[in-house]
Amino acid sequence: MMAANSTECTESTVLEKNQNEASIHQDNDDFQFSKRTTLDDIRHLQNTFAKERNWDQFHQPRNLLLAMVGEVGEVSEIFQWKGEVEEGLPGWSEKDKKHLGQELSDVLIYLVRLAEKCHIDLPKAALEKIELNKSKYPVEKVYGSNKKYTEYK
Repeated sequence: MMAANSTECTESTVLEKNQNEASIHQDNDDFQFSKRTTLDDIRHLQNTFAKERNWDQFHQPRNLLLAMVGEVGEVSEIFQWKGEVEEGLPGWSEKDKKHLGQELSDVLIYLVRLAEKCHIDLPKAALEKIELNKSKYPVEKVYGSNKKYTEYK
C-alpha cells in the first residue's frame, strides 16, 4: 500500500519519472538500470492491470510460474543458434534488442507478480541472497573461478 503523501503510481507517472533520465548510465563503464522505477512500481502497475481485467482469478502462483517459464523459453529462443553473444549485444539490430527487452520484461513482470502472490518481498529477499552468496563465495577463495561453493575447502 502506498504512503498517504505519495502520488498515485500509474503508468504515466512512472514514465514521467523516467523522461528526464537516460535508461543507461555510465559509471566506470558499468550498465545501470534507470533509478526512478522501482519493483514496487512495477508490482502496483501489474496488479492494477490484472484487476481492471478481472484476471486476478487466474493469477495463482502455479499459473504465474508456468507463464514465467514460458516467457523464459521465449528469451531462450532469441539467443538460440547465435553462439556466444558479447555484452551490450554489438551487431544486434535495434528491432532485435527491443524484442529481447519485451521478452525480458515479460519474465520480470511474471516474477514480480509471483513474488506478490507468494507474499515474498523480492527486493529484501534478493539482498539477503546476495549476502548469503558472499558467505558461500568469499573473494579470497573464489576469485576468478566458476566452481560451485561445495567444491571449495
